[in-house]
Parts: sequence; C-alpha cells; structure tokens
Amino acid sequence: MRVLTLPRFARLLAMPLVLLALAQPPAAQELSALARLQVAGSSITSADGGLDLTLAISQPVPWRLRFMADPPRLLLDAREIEWTGIAALEVSSPAVALRAGNFRPGWSRLVLELDGPQRLASAEMVTGAEGAVIRLALAPADAASFAAEAGRPDLPEWSAPDPAEIMAPLPAGGGPLIVVLDPGHGGIDPGAERDGQTEAALMLTFARELKELLLRDGRFAVVMTREEDVFVPLETRTSIARDAGAALFLSLHADALAEGDAQGATIYTLADEVTDAASAALAERHDRDDLLAGIDLSDQDDQVAEVLMDMARTETQPRTDRLSDAIVAAIKRAEIRMHRRPQQTGGFSVLKSPDIPSVLLELGFLSSERDFNRLSDPKWRARMAGAIRAAILQWAEEEAALRALVAP
Repeated sequence: MRVLTLPRFARLLAMPLVLLALAQPPAAQELSALARLQVAGSSITSADGGLDLTLAISQPVPWRLRFMADPPRLLLDAREIEWTGIAALEVSSPAVALRAGNFRPGWSRLVLELDGPQRLASAEMVTGAEGAVIRLALAPADAASFAAEAGRPDLPEWSAPDPAEIMAPLPAGGGPLIVVLDPGHGGIDPGAERDGQTEAALMLTFARELKELLLRDGRFAVVMTREEDVFVPLETRTSIARDAGAALFLSLHADALAEGDAQGATIYTLADEVTDAASAALAERHDRDDLLAGIDLSDQDDQVAEVLMDMARTETQPRTDRLSDAIVAAIKRAEIRMHRRPQQTGGFSVLKSPDIPSVLLELGFLSSERDFNRLSDPKWRARMAGAIRAAILQWAEEEAALRALVAP
C-alpha cells in the first residue's frame, strides 16, 4: 500500500495548484489509462461543519485540487476517471451540488459546489492491489482566506484549451463553405436530462448525422467544436470557429424549461435585449454551466476592443438575420414543428463572434414529451438535418448574390 498525503492546508497554500499522485507504483503502469469510480466504496458525509469525501477508483491516477469562488466550489481534476455512477452519491451539507465528467482531452473533473467557504484540512490517495482511494477532508474557513485561495492563478491555459487541441483538421477535398457545428454542453456539463438521456449526448448524435449529410453533399467542409463527450468552454467554441475560417457557426441545443410548456424548434440570435424571460434564463444557464465547470468568466475585453467588435457585429448582424430567416423557412417547408415564436434573441456568449454569422438552434425542449420523442427518432432527425442543409445552401446563394451586387 502506498499513501500520498497532504496533511496540512498550509502545504496547499504554498502553491497555486497542487498536482498529486504523479508518481505511481509499478503495478499501476500495467493498467489502462482510465480509472473507474467504484460507487460502493465512495461516500460524501458531513463532519463538524465540513465535509469528508471518499472516492474509490479502480486504479491510481494523477490528480489535482483547487478552490474557486462565486459560487464557492472544490475542483478535483484527474487524468482520468470515468465518473459513471457519481449521481448515486448523496450530497450532504455543506455540499450543494455535484457534477462530474470529461473536462478536456485526457482529463476529467469533479465539481463540488459548496454552501460557503471551506478549506482543505487533509488530502490523500491510498493505493493498493484493488485500486486506489482518494480521501479529502474539508473544514469551515473564513471568507478572506477562502477568497485568497480561490483567487490564486491557475496554470497557464488550463481552463481554456487551445482550439487546436480539440479541433479536427478540415477534411481534404472538402467543399468551399466551412460550417462549424457546435453540439451544446458535453463532458462535465450534460445539459438538460430526461429519462436517462442528456442534451449533450443527443446533440452530439445529431451533429454527427448533420455533419455526414453535409459532407456527402460535397459543397461543405465541416468542423465540430467537439467530436466526443468532452467539455469545451464557450470561449473555445467561438475560437474554433474563428481558427477554422468559418462561414457560419451553428450551435445545437435541446434545453428544458423549469416553467411553461414550450415545444418546437427555435432560432436564437445575439442581442442585448432578450426576447423574453425564458430566453434570458436559457442564456444565463449556459454561462453558469461554464462557471460551475471551473471557467473564469471575469476577463472582459478592453473598451477599444469592445467598440471594434460592436462595429464588426453591425456588419455581420444582417447576414446572421438572413441565416436565421433561411433556417426557419426551411424547417417550416419540411413541416417540422416550430415554437410559437420561432425566432428569438438572447445574450448567449457562444454567439458573440463579431465576424461570423452565428445562430443557436434549439431543436426542441427535453421538458416536452413530444419534443423528446422527436429528438430520439432517427427519421425525425434526418428530416431536420435535411432542412438545415437546404437552409444553408439557400443562405449561401443569397450571400453570393448580394456580394455580386456590391462588387466593384
């Protein structure tokens, strides 16, 4: 048995980030790269105002810990753990919520949202013949010391992977129109859920089907912001589109509304003034998903850059509106159910590329049983994919005609 410990919080304070268990016992070298959570040996329990976490895994892995604020949360990153079954663990005060999944290629993340400031009293990994156990003990902390710890800078580029790390190369011989498809959510962020299905999985399935259809057409080159069940920050998604030289960016979602009975497809474009409270709530939730996953949203563009981007958006917005109109018209021609207000606006961060026409398509709402059944039907998805293909072609032809009119 081997024990790697961090017995005093002061040792954690000595570094802005701690990477633990990098040295593994010889036996671990023969195991696969993926550890699996063993739910039976894992638990989360309250202890004197703090929290004890015991996470049993099938083999030792490198791991690291850090705190983040607003809201307070503990992040555990590992290379890497399959977190299936983590939802079976009951969270216990001062824990508020728990989520886990793939965070970036080769790394998984567990996020424990807390109801107030905590400190790390101890941390260890105990390894043995049957795997390993990560044990963490949290204790109450004062706001000032927690803020200081949470404010320590992360390792460079950790929270925002380079687009090249995620983006597959453009296919050789692809068509001239570069389309970026953005399956929403992924990895640690499953999105909406219903009957064992997640928004992230459904959107990845649809994006793959739409990509295949567009590539078979021969007039498109297609880039996906994610090709697997992995978390991709909103900023990285837009960077992928920019690096690919995208002609358009299409973000795919199927959210769930806590209130109301919305159903049908909806197209969202970017605007400071949102269509309604539901649109505002969806946009806020998308940003919150990035925040809870550990992405720092505090960086703001300087005033000059913001003015330049606003100018670029002024030029791009009519093209975006025409793309939105084309998609709505094509979906209606295909006799696919749309929301009673099919075109809406919202402050979605993923639509903020200033120079790329960008729209967000809610294919439906998982909170609607009818929409959920449609999204689960391959034939319905094929009809929707066909409508989107027709819309993009119509839009591209209109754009080419308009460019010809203004050409010298």
